[in-house]
Amino acid sequence: MQFLWIILAVAFLIVEFGTVSLVSIWFVGGSLAALGAYYLGAPLWLQVLVFAAVSLVLLLLLRPFLRKFVNPHKVPTNVDALIGKEALVTEAIDNLAAVGTVKVDGVVWSARSASGAHIPVGTVVAIQAVEGVKAIVKPV
Repeated sequence: MQFLWIILAVAFLIVEFGTVSLVSIWFVGGSLAALGAYYLGAPLWLQVLVFAAVSLVLLLLLRPFLRKFVNPHKVPTNVDALIGKEALVTEAIDNLAAVGTVKVDGVVWSARSASGAHIPVGTVVAIQAVEGVKAIVKPV
């Protein structure tokens, strides 16, 4: 039975190295704990229980903490990077007429006012959100 726990620990470790996203590292700890239970003379049902309990505890306690280290500096990309940026209104924004554009980082986006108010050409606005292909903006 000891070989089962060793094989499982190695298999879970290989899966973790293949994904590098904290998918199965908890089961490695559970397998090693079950192996320890085997060496202490625990019956199979108790080994399985130790495996499940230790895996669950490791998952619940360590995952939130370790996520900070696995991906510590998530860089916003694409649309997420626009939120909070300033843009220049290039066509007056009128939500009722469904018109208006802004230019941000050299790209022109359709825009709507966050408050529903008319925003004239030349106004500097901040992007609050992006809904589909429209930037939701408010004057700075």
